[in-house]
Amino acid sequence: MARKCAISGKGPMAGNNVSHAKNRTKRRFLPNLRTIRITLEDGTTRKIRISASELRTMKKNS
Repeated sequence: MARKCAISGKGPMAGNNVSHAKNRTKRRFLPNLRTIRITLEDGTTRKIRISASELRTMKKNS
C-alpha cells in the first residue's frame, strides 16, 4: 500500500539530511498517516488512510 493520503493525495517528499559539516544526503519526508473507519452511504464500513491534517480538517467541518 502506498504512503499516500486517500483524500488529499499527500505523499512522500524528498529532501536532504544536512550534517554540521554541511554534507548532504538524500532523505524522505513521509506524511503523517492515520487509519480511520468511515461509514459509506450503503451502511458498510471501510478503512482508509488519511493524513493527520486532513483528519483535523474533517473534524473541524463536521
